[in-house]
Amino acid sequence: MSLRHINNKHNSIFERLYRHILNYIELSEAQFSESTRFFIPRSIRRKDFLCRAGEVGRYIAFVHRGCLRSYTIDKKGAEHVVQFAIEEWWIADLYSFLTNEPATYYIDALEDSEVLLLDRPSQEELCAQFPRYERFFRLLLERNYIANHRRIAATLSLSAGERYLLFLQTYPQLVERLPQHQIASFLGITPESLSRIRRKLARKTT
Repeated sequence: MSLRHINNKHNSIFERLYRHILNYIELSEAQFSESTRFFIPRSIRRKDFLCRAGEVGRYIAFVHRGCLRSYTIDKKGAEHVVQFAIEEWWIADLYSFLTNEPATYYIDALEDSEVLLLDRPSQEELCAQFPRYERFFRLLLERNYIANHRRIAATLSLSAGERYLLFLQTYPQLVERLPQHQIASFLGITPESLSRIRRKLARKTT
């Protein structure tokens, strides 16, 4: 691949996006190169925000490097993680992005991160000029729906231990990368409960 018109500083991030897109649709290199003008490269330092609850979530973000999360904060100040996003994953407050209404979620970086941002008007123009992107974003939405459906079903029907085992199976790349309290928040349990579950599993494997 040779995306020559792109500044060398951003070559690798667009190459990763192109490889990612090809997992879903056929898109020539020339078409992709023309479409890159719609995406905004951005670096996000650890603990910095991409979106805050109450603001309009203007962007969907493709992660080139790093790790982001979306979460809510309840009335007691406790955080509840909704999603993690690492390399080649997307993250956004989709409801806010699609409706232009205030966001429900906070989105911040757990690690220093590099992302590509796409706002709603740019997405619409991108799909108008390159219709194959319509299928690409539809497939992403379908995957998002399926993941949310599975998570809701697991929360309603599985024990805390079973949810953790499902997390291990579904997201093995996150287990060693995330702090324990972040995983616990995603699972809807306390860090102490997660420690007990891990000790119990460790005893079973020894």
